[in-house]
Amino acid sequence: MNAAPRKDLILVVDDSPDSLGMIHQALDRAGLTALVALEGEQALGIAEKMVPDLILMDAIMPNLDGFETCRRLKDHPELSSVPVIFMTGLTDSEDVVRGLEAGGVDYVTKPVRPDELIARIRVHLNNARLTQSAHTALDRLGQATFSTDEAGIWRWATRQAEQLLGKACDDRAALLEQLAGEIRHWLQHQPERGQQLNLGALPGNLGLRYLGRSSAQEHLFRLLHQDSDAELALLRSALHVTQREAQVLVWIAHGKTNREIAQILALSPRTVNKHLEQIFRKLGVENRTAAAAMVIQYLTQIQ
Repeated sequence: MNAAPRKDLILVVDDSPDSLGMIHQALDRAGLTALVALEGEQALGIAEKMVPDLILMDAIMPNLDGFETCRRLKDHPELSSVPVIFMTGLTDSEDVVRGLEAGGVDYVTKPVRPDELIARIRVHLNNARLTQSAHTALDRLGQATFSTDEAGIWRWATRQAEQLLGKACDDRAALLEQLAGEIRHWLQHQPERGQQLNLGALPGNLGLRYLGRSSAQEHLFRLLHQDSDAELALLRSALHVTQREAQVLVWIAHGKTNREIAQILALSPRTVNKHLEQIFRKLGVENRTAAAAMVIQYLTQIQ
């Protein structure tokens, strides 16, 4: 027999027992499983032990309010992608903005209308599943990819992106803070999909390519190794190779394998091999070691 499908798990955070009871009943009728918390610290403890699929968060609570609770939730890597819907009697635009800036994806006003609440929950559950599916696919493909919100705040990254940043700097928090400011400024100019940018915050020869939106409030980027324009120009002129062949040569000189070069240049390993065949013929060499030695000899001229 097939196992019953898992019900989506909704964490409801509200200091009003009456409100909790009404929402619990609405979720149960909709086939959703509810966990309840009466205040922020309790919600944090529950979410850390059992990651919910979505969180309904009362904005105004004693001790730890909903805004600060949401911010603390988003600091946890396992919880950062869980959508948070605020429930509030506050209708001023400033309060709505506070909720979104804290990491919320939506808000509903009290008194809560059960049908509207369930409809919003289903929309955000579906969006979260689509986003998670995209993240998983990128991670499996070995892409150095990460996402931010509109403010440039780091939300999620593949293992490859984390490894690149880890190798490039010691102070990850400081780097992400500086990176957020530059990305925020860049996003304000509405970059086109595929546009490439060199950022001062990124160390070494790392750059960014904008991949577009992965959801309404999430932007996707890919970390790239940047080639030096001076290096490429010199190799093209001296060795009579194409731009792409010069890029391959630069990374051979840096000791990269064919597979690593393929990932850096967004090519297939087979295409890299084809370029190497042409490179060896043009340079009159038989292997990558000889090609690398020739490239290093030329590149020392621009050090």
